[in-house]
Amino acid sequence: MQSEIAPAGLRERKKEETRRLLLEGAARLFKERGFEATTVADIAAYANVSVRTFFRYFDSKEALLLPDGVEIFAYVENALSRRPADEEPLDAVCNALLAAAQPFSTSTLTALGHPLEDIENVVTARLVQAFSDFEERLTALVHRRLPPDTPDADLKAAVIACAALSAVRAVLRTRRARRASGITDTGPAPLLRAFGILREIGSPQRP
Repeated sequence: MQSEIAPAGLRERKKEETRRLLLEGAARLFKERGFEATTVADIAAYANVSVRTFFRYFDSKEALLLPDGVEIFAYVENALSRRPADEEPLDAVCNALLAAAQPFSTSTLTALGHPLEDIENVVTARLVQAFSDFEERLTALVHRRLPPDTPDADLKAAVIACAALSAVRAVLRTRRARRASGITDTGPAPLLRAFGILREIGSPQRP
């Protein structure tokens, strides 16, 4: 039994090492040559693997910019499942997304040490698309948190999920515009402010 387990463990470690080298090579080459000038073949060569092997790990060069997207969304799902059952659905979703804010700020782009415009545009576009794809999954999670007798439960769940994710998208777009103007605004604080604005919408206005 031991002899059967060892090779499998070695294969997993080799896969992790290859993945690490691909990410490391991408970060270094993007910084040295720029995103557009770096090819998949260049990144594969850095990791000493073939282009075919590269595509076993990532579906494109752009995918290297946000390699942990799936893990982040899984983290959001887990964080939401741990929120108190009696917490307001919108608050629960916002708190779960805030808990995942830190992974968002540790993408390959951040690891490069400074914002590169050609990479940042791709990162924002991919994150926006990723969140759009995540809306249905988050809607289903919110729906399960609503009391069984909630009127229009499916609609309410969809509105909450889409509103929260739209706030995240707004932060991403605003942050990119601010960076282009030389304004630094990083970390979870902008997202926290965005959720505060979201909660204010529809609230009674003070005289």
